[in-house]
Amino acid sequence: MRIQKLGHAVLKVRSLATSVPFYRDVLGLSEVARYGSQMVFFSCGGNHHDLALLEVGADAPPPTERQVGLYHLAFKIGDSLDDLRACRDHLTAHGVSLAGQADHRVSQALYCHDPDGIMIELYVDADPAIWRDDPGAVAHVGTLKL
Repeated sequence: MRIQKLGHAVLKVRSLATSVPFYRDVLGLSEVARYGSQMVFFSCGGNHHDLALLEVGADAPPPTERQVGLYHLAFKIGDSLDDLRACRDHLTAHGVSLAGQADHRVSQALYCHDPDGIMIELYVDADPAIWRDDPGAVAHVGTLKL
C-alpha cells in the first residue's frame, strides 16, 4: 500500500453555529454539504471536500497542550509574503488575533486559533528547491518579520 495524499480532515467543534462562520467567512472555505445538523463539509476548491466539522456540544472540553491529538491544521493561502501580509490584515479585520508567526525556511506562516481553540496555520511556500535539496529544512523554526 502507498498513501497518495491526505484526503481530508474532520474536526470536532462545540458549535457549528460558531465554527462555520469562521471556516467559511474568515478562512474562505466553500461550504459544500451538510449531514443533518451534525456535520458541515468544506472544500478548498479542488476536491469534493477537504475539511468537515462535527458538532460535539457546548460542554466539550477545550483542547489542551498536553493531550494526544491534532496539534494544528495548515492551509496554504498564497505564494508570496505579500499574500501573507494580506492574510494578516484580513484576520485582523475579522477580529482574529494572531497566536504567532514563523519562518520555517520551507514556508512562512501565521498562526491563529479557531473558535474552539484549535490552532490554525496559514502559510505560503518558499522555493521547493529548499526542501528538495535539504529535506531536513522542514524542521526549521525561525523568526518571521512581516
